[in-house]
Amino acid sequence: MLIDPGYIRSRIRTVPDWPLPGVQFRDITPLLQDPKTFRVLIDCFVHRYMDRPIDVVAGIDARGFILGSVIAYELNRGFVPIRKKGKLPYHTVAEEYELEYGSATVELHADAIAQGQRVLLVDDLVATGGTMLAGAKLIRRLGGEVLEAASIVDLPELGGSALIRAEGVPLFTVCEFAGH
Repeated sequence: MLIDPGYIRSRIRTVPDWPLPGVQFRDITPLLQDPKTFRVLIDCFVHRYMDRPIDVVAGIDARGFILGSVIAYELNRGFVPIRKKGKLPYHTVAEEYELEYGSATVELHADAIAQGQRVLLVDDLVATGGTMLAGAKLIRRLGGEVLEAASIVDLPELGGSALIRAEGVPLFTVCEFAGH
């Protein structure tokens, strides 16, 4: 890794009891607002993936769009959005998953990933792993290969990163927070 994970971690705000009591929400907004920190973060991802055989970057709704689209641009690759249910206008495939505090469904256009395409899957945070695994399942269902999943933050105590790796999806995170 090219940067000290503490540098990025120190720029993430913790919002207690949001969206529910007991949840410690890790807010990346301050990180994105600071041009230097945002650039350092994106450079971290770009340097990791610039020599890898990635065909397309997929970002998960919504913060994964911010990161994934910039990473795709910098790598000169296409970008594919994985959206919340009902947001894509064309034929879709869907995957339901469990969150730390509920359940949700994500969708991908049925023609978004070609057979054999190598995909970098991006989101901002790994908690229970449900969102990332749902995205990986959609990519695989369309015949793509998830070369790696990547996020800024890992909350390892919630078990998501272990679950993602147990499902055969390599995972890279920049920093982690103990406790959730």
